[in-house]
Amino acid sequence: MSKNILVPIDISEIELTQQVIPHVETYARQDDATIHFLAVIPDYTYFASYRLGYASVPPDAKEREVAAMEALSEIVAKFSLPEDRIEKYVLCGPPKDHILQLADDIHADVIILASHRPSISTYLLGSNAAVVVRHAKCSVLVVR
Repeated sequence: MSKNILVPIDISEIELTQQVIPHVETYARQDDATIHFLAVIPDYTYFASYRLGYASVPPDAKEREVAAMEALSEIVAKFSLPEDRIEKYVLCGPPKDHILQLADDIHADVIILASHRPSISTYLLGSNAAVVVRHAKCSVLVVR
């Protein structure tokens, strides 16, 4: 029985989101669950560590969060779910940490997330999906 379903969404990977839609809708219908959609945006230090930082002034965090919430809302609208059973969150930082923490906070029964096919880089370094599967206290459905 799934009363709280967490669905992490990568707002930059629309194709991955398309893959999870039927699974989320099926789970939600089975138990009249509340669906918690989460978008995690990287913080400025992430960009700076890859030398992708901004030249002079870091972007306003609030503006990035507002833009991410708008993008998340557009994506969530593609799901056939009752609005009164949808919660949306935008957080800034490492995705795997926020996914696991929010799953605990909302007492998630299942996490449904999309993942790329494994490659040598994710085999050696790990991926967000792998960490979530390894450390989540609830069931995890990884959709490929």
